[in-house]
Amino acid sequence: MAAEFSRPGSLYGAVDLGARKQALEAQARREAAGPAGAAEADVVDVTSATFNAEVVERSLSVPVIVEATVTRAEQVRQFSAVLEKLAAEAAGAWVLARVDVEADPQLAQALRMRAVPTVYLAVQGQLMPLFEGPLPESQLRQALAQVFEQLGIELGAPAEAEAPDEPPLDPDLAEAERAMDKGDLDAAAAAFERLLARSPGDEGAKIGLAGVGLFRRIQDLDAADVLRRAAEDPADLDLQTQAADLEMVNGQVDEAFDRLIRLIRQTRGADRDKVRLHLLNLFEALPADDPSVSKARRALANALF
Repeated sequence: MAAEFSRPGSLYGAVDLGARKQALEAQARREAAGPAGAAEADVVDVTSATFNAEVVERSLSVPVIVEATVTRAEQVRQFSAVLEKLAAEAAGAWVLARVDVEADPQLAQALRMRAVPTVYLAVQGQLMPLFEGPLPESQLRQALAQVFEQLGIELGAPAEAEAPDEPPLDPDLAEAERAMDKGDLDAAAAAFERLLARSPGDEGAKIGLAGVGLFRRIQDLDAADVLRRAAEDPADLDLQTQAADLEMVNGQVDEAFDRLIRLIRQTRGADRDKVRLHLLNLFEALPADDPSVSKARRALANALF
C-alpha cells in the first residue's frame, strides 16, 4: 500500500537524531580524513547501534535511502535486489541502508512502520517516509526519480534494457499492484481474486490476497493502544489477534505466530477454532516454504494434539 510523500521531519522515537552537533563534528572528521576516509559502500546494513553513524551522519553529506525490511522473506528479496541495482547505478550519488526489522524490532518500532518493506529518505539529518512496497522496478525508479529530482540528483541509467521476449506481467496481477500502490484495497482484492479464479494455485495471488486482508484489519487500529491492552489482557481473543496482525505487519513474524499458538493452548471449542483459523490466515501471507511458517505449523500441531 503506497503512501503519499511526506514532508521532512525529525527522525522518530528511540532513534536519537537530535544530536546535530555531534553529527556535524563527525562529518568534519570524515572530510579531514581525505578520500580514504570518505570512501563508502553503495549498500550498508544498519542496526539500532549504527543508525546514527550510518544514516544520520552520512545523510549530512549524501542522501541515504533506508530500506526497512525482513531480509529472509522471499517476497521482498527481488525488491531488495532492484534497490541494490539502482544504488550501484547511482555510483555514489546516494547510499542504500538496509534495516532487518525482524532482527531489530526496537528500530522497527522507532521508525513507526506499518508494512514490510517500508522505504525512507534521510537527507541532512532528517528522515521522511517515501513509500511502502514492494514496488515493481518501473514504479520504484519513478518514485526515486521524483524525490531525487527535487534534490537535484540524477539517477543512473538502467544497466540494460529488458529482454524483448520477457513474458508480460499478468494483467490482473498488474492491476492488483497498481491498486495496492494507490491504497485501494478493494480493487486489489478483486484483481487477486480474478487471478486465483483462473489460476487457483498461484502463490503470489494467495499471498497478495492475504496481505490485503491483513491491511484491512489493521488500517484503523491504534497500534500502541492495542499492544498495550493486549499485554494487560492476555485472554482477550480480539486484542490478541489484533496484536498478532500488528506484529506481522511490523516484521515480527515469529512473535505473531507464537502469540496465537499460546492462545490456542489456552482456549477450547469455538474460541480455539477462531484463533486457529486466524493463524492459518496469517500463514497465507507468507510463502508456504517460509521457515517461520514451517516452525509454527509444527508448534500448532503440538498445541492441538
